[in-house]
Amino acid sequence: MTRPRVSVLDHGSGNVHSVVRALAHVGADVELTAERNRVLAADGLLVPGVGNFHACMAGLEAVGGGALIDARLAGGRPVLGVCVGMQVMFEGSDEPSGTAPARAGLGQWPGTVTRLRAPVVPHMGWSTTTPAAGSVLFGGIEDERFYFVHSYGVAAWDLRVAPGGLAATAPRVTWSEHGAPFVAAVENGPLSATQFHPEKSGDAGLHLLKNWVMSL
Repeated sequence: MTRPRVSVLDHGSGNVHSVVRALAHVGADVELTAERNRVLAADGLLVPGVGNFHACMAGLEAVGGGALIDARLAGGRPVLGVCVGMQVMFEGSDEPSGTAPARAGLGQWPGTVTRLRAPVVPHMGWSTTTPAAGSVLFGGIEDERFYFVHSYGVAAWDLRVAPGGLAATAPRVTWSEHGAPFVAAVENGPLSATQFHPEKSGDAGLHLLKNWVMSL
């Protein structure tokens, strides 16, 4: 049986090697690359992200990541964003950019990433989720906990599909809570993303990555 080929987008994000190892462990043939032809030809693309939203966007811009993601999604080719790699799929973030210029997000989904409404921030540790009905990512792990480390998140989901629209299914949105509800994961056609780190979430995280890899 041929192993699905997955590219992990190399845009300068830290801790990518744990993602590469986790994907290989669950049956993918993995490479860390930003080379256009290899990214576009892969069965799946994982977009990692840690740290600051605007720094992550700067790294993506430096390797033409937005155009690569657009091209894959236009062809219906799967993309999975992780942590800040999920946040950049939205229109923007309220997170301070420090000394660097603030940057807009990729705008694949409407909405702004905002500071978590909680007495203790960052949200760091294991939390449950409430998966959407029919979720592929959470199949078999609906009651598990996942590892989060973030101070910002998406508090509202604004993308709706009109009755009779072209989309085969409405987006599946999974929620978690830290002080207030926030989006923990999204499955929207070829584009999926998780706010938590599956590669740091033990057996449950590996199961989720395997669900994604096996869907490619």
